[in-house]
Amino acid sequence: MLVSAKEMLTKAKAEKYAVGQFNINNLEWTKAILQTAQELNSPVILGVSEGAGKYMCGYTTIVGMVNGMINELGITVPVALHLDHGSYEGAKKCIEAGFSSVMFDGSHYPIEENISKTKELVSICNEKGLSLEAEVGSIGGEEDGVIGGGEVADPEECKMIADLGVTMLAAGIGNIHGKYPENWAGLSFETLDAIQQLTGDMPLVLHGGTGIPADMIKKAISLGVSKINVNTECQLAFAEATRKYIEDGKDLVGKGFDPRKLLADGCAAIKATVKEKMELFGSVNKA
Repeated sequence: MLVSAKEMLTKAKAEKYAVGQFNINNLEWTKAILQTAQELNSPVILGVSEGAGKYMCGYTTIVGMVNGMINELGITVPVALHLDHGSYEGAKKCIEAGFSSVMFDGSHYPIEENISKTKELVSICNEKGLSLEAEVGSIGGEEDGVIGGGEVADPEECKMIADLGVTMLAAGIGNIHGKYPENWAGLSFETLDAIQQLTGDMPLVLHGGTGIPADMIKKAISLGVSKINVNTECQLAFAEATRKYIEDGKDLVGKGFDPRKLLADGCAAIKATVKEKMELFGSVNKA
C-alpha cells in the first residue's frame, strides 16, 4: 500500500539520514527500485515527472502498475508515489489518480501566487492524508523542458512557504538537474543553514542529486536535507549497461534479442545505483 512521505521524512530528519526519491520511467525502472528498497529494508519515494507521466500513459496507469507491483513483489517497506515538479493542474490530477504525495513547483510564480496556490493544495492534501512538497528558488539545469540556472532561494521566502503547512520544502541552493558543468560553484551551505534555522523541523529536499560529491551530500544531510532526488544517474547507468550488452553482440546470440534479456543488464545497473545511493543517504534498514 502506498503511504504519504510525511512519516518517513520526519523520521529521516530526526535521525539525520535522507530518503532517496528515484524517478521512474517505465516498468523496469519501477521494479528495480522497489526490489532494491525491499532488499535493503529502506523506505523509498518513487518520483514521476509530468513528462514521464505522459510517457507511461497517464497517472492512473502508473498508480495501477505501482500498486500491482507492491502487491505481487511482496513489498513491505514504506513506498510513496510522488509527482515531481508538478504544475498546479498536474498536482490535482495526481491526487485524483491515487498518488500518495505530490510536489507543486510554484517557484517560477511571484511569491504571492506561489503562496496562494500552495495554500490551496495544503488543504486538499491534508484532507486526503497526502504529503506535499513545495519549491522556492528554481533548481538549475533542464527537466522536462524547464530550464533553470541553479538559483539560491531566499530563506525568508522559504519560511513563508514552510509556514503554510507543507510537508517538505525544496529550496534552491545552487543545485542543478542533469550532469553538473565543469564550472559548477558547488552547493551553498550558508543558504541551506539559514533555511534550516528558519524552517526548523521541516524536512528539506535536495533536487539534482546526480553528480553531487558524496561529502557534499553528507554535509547537506547534516544540515537538514531529508529527501534527495536521483534520476539522471540511474538513466546513465541503464544506458551504459544496455550499450555494452549490444556492443558485445549479446543480442545476436540465441534469444538475446528478447527484451527481458536485452534490458536485464540495464536493470541490474539501476539496482546497483539505487543501492549505492541508499547506502550513501543512510536509509538502509530504516524501514
